[in-house]
Amino acid sequence: MIRLTVYISLFLGLLGLPEQLSAQAAKPRFRVLAMAEKGGGVHAPFVAAARKWLQQEAQRQQFTVDYIENTDAINAAFLDRYQLFIQLNYPPYNWTDTAKATFTRYIQAGKIGWIGFHHASLLGEFDGFTMWPWFSDFMGGIRYKDYIPTFSTATVRVEARQHPCLKDVPASFVVQNEEWYVYDKSPRPNVNVLASVDESTYTPDSAIKMGDHPVIWSNERVKARNLYIFMGHHPDLFQNSAFTTIVHNAIDWASQKEAN
Repeated sequence: MIRLTVYISLFLGLLGLPEQLSAQAAKPRFRVLAMAEKGGGVHAPFVAAARKWLQQEAQRQQFTVDYIENTDAINAAFLDRYQLFIQLNYPPYNWTDTAKATFTRYIQAGKIGWIGFHHASLLGEFDGFTMWPWFSDFMGGIRYKDYIPTFSTATVRVEARQHPCLKDVPASFVVQNEEWYVYDKSPRPNVNVLASVDESTYTPDSAIKMGDHPVIWSNERVKARNLYIFMGHHPDLFQNSAFTTIVHNAIDWASQKEAN
């Protein structure tokens, strides 16, 4: 019986079946496109930590990640390769016209999922560029107004605990040393708010406040699964289990298309 088993194993090896099975097991579930500015400026450490974490997450969740540093390559043929677009550290300006039109169409039609961090809500007139009105609407109709340049630690309160992106996330969690953005108004009327920052917990306190201050939300007026996460300045976020749980959940959720 032992000799027969050895012969069978040798025969299967000659057929190349183990290699075929291994290749099938390694086939990625989906492909991710991540975009971060070249150099990254003050956000470079966050991007470096994110790339390291995403590499580990890709192995765990069985997906691949490709990176770009500008929008030059973005067109329909390019985006068709991917199921998820992560705006890791890139503002909503300095996009090519083709990239803007393609991204808009794919988000509205649900052809690709999206996760945006921090800089993605820097909406206004910056570096000689005008504001992208569609992206402002996508973000809930907001415009960037101010931020806390001295940074503050604060508590984030979860509002939509049943949302898939907040599975296993505590009811509240602390975010250290963040430069909380302030917008001209709350996006709440136009988006599904998943979490907000409790401005009364700012340490040190700051006079730069919004009142109702959402920091994680999803726009359900488009077909694509999407999530905006304001936090994204410091690499230490990837040591925050609540933050990494949200990102883990978001990748799994946003990479899947809605059932017809």
